[in-house]
Amino acid sequence: MAYDQTDAAPTLAARLDAELRDAHPLTILRKAYETFGDKLALVSSFGAESAVLLHLASQVSKDIPVLFLDTGMLFGQTLDYRKSLAAQLGLTDVRDLRPAFADLAVTDPKSDLWRTDTDACCHIRKVLPLDRAIEGFSAWCTGRKRFHGGDRLRLAVVEDADGKLKFNPLANWSKAELDAYVAEHQLPTHPLVAQGFPSIGCWPCTKPVDDPNADVRAGRWQGQDKTECGIHVARAPGQAPNVGGDI
Repeated sequence: MAYDQTDAAPTLAARLDAELRDAHPLTILRKAYETFGDKLALVSSFGAESAVLLHLASQVSKDIPVLFLDTGMLFGQTLDYRKSLAAQLGLTDVRDLRPAFADLAVTDPKSDLWRTDTDACCHIRKVLPLDRAIEGFSAWCTGRKRFHGGDRLRLAVVEDADGKLKFNPLANWSKAELDAYVAEHQLPTHPLVAQGFPSIGCWPCTKPVDDPNADVRAGRWQGQDKTECGIHVARAPGQAPNVGGDI
């Protein structure tokens, strides 16, 4: 079914969520691509768990645009992993999104904003670049899962994000199911996983986690109330729409 612009996004999101809430991730991705075609994008951090969704997407179409936020503060291992994994999976349209020079010059000229205001740092390095890149798409996919906890416990498989549909194909999967999929398909893992990083973002705000029973995202923004970079947080009235997403 081709996407009908007259079908309001909240209504379409509710209908597709009801249809797909118990579906296999590959079925969800195929439905998303069937519905939106070249108006569908996938957002990936090429982080600790990214290989599963990217491998699934490559089975639907290797040409699906993959949006990768290169914040300028990623681990070198992440940049290497992005290149090697994209090549291994044959992904043909991985787009590196970087913060605008003007935003950095005005807001973070010394590249130390993360020390004083992590929300503002994420805003110029993640939220704004993704907002600009996603404008031409009607829907996008994320790798979020309910077992990550926090606000993700109530994660829908399909949701409305201010007029764009957001697909979360892995919402229902557990860590054991992810690990089994990686083993079955012999997917390479991010090199920092072996060093104790269960979730990987920018180097200043990502730490290894010693406790095997800790929350998967416990190493992100340690010591702060912050649990999301901002691209999954609903915006206040008058602010830019919530269209982004990291994995």
